[in-house]
Amino acid sequence: MKRTLDKLSVTLGKVLAARGLQGGLQEYRIARAWPAAVGSVIAKHAQPGRFKSGKLTLVVDSPAWMQQLVLIKPEIIGKLNDRLDAKLVRDILLTIGDVGEPPGGGHEGEEQQAAALSADEQELIRNSVSTISDESVRAALQRVFEKDRLRKKTAKN
Repeated sequence: MKRTLDKLSVTLGKVLAARGLQGGLQEYRIARAWPAAVGSVIAKHAQPGRFKSGKLTLVVDSPAWMQQLVLIKPEIIGKLNDRLDAKLVRDILLTIGDVGEPPGGGHEGEEQQAAALSADEQELIRNSVSTISDESVRAALQRVFEKDRLRKKTAKN
């Protein structure tokens, strides 16, 4: 009997899909790739937001930047998908909003964010990732779960 090994990303994708968390991982991957894909100038004026069904919502800080980004949407989609090594993003929706620090730079404030979760939520997340042997993958996935849980909590309020 021949046994085949899946890539870690395939296995991880299956686990996340089974738990309904794959969207959070895709948003995290997009946010991490964003500055390198579009450059620091665009990243200062536009940030990725929600990602669902191949559509990425970008939060843009001004109508002028929104107009510029509309003109280069196909180029942005191409560069982002190249950076992600997948054809994840099929369309971009633009919305005006507050744009803070570009995504993907450091992990400042994550300890404070995790502290906003209850002890039971933190324990559930730790248990969910405890079987992953690679420490960096486990830590990254834990951050994704924490951010997803926080996003859902703030959406309810």
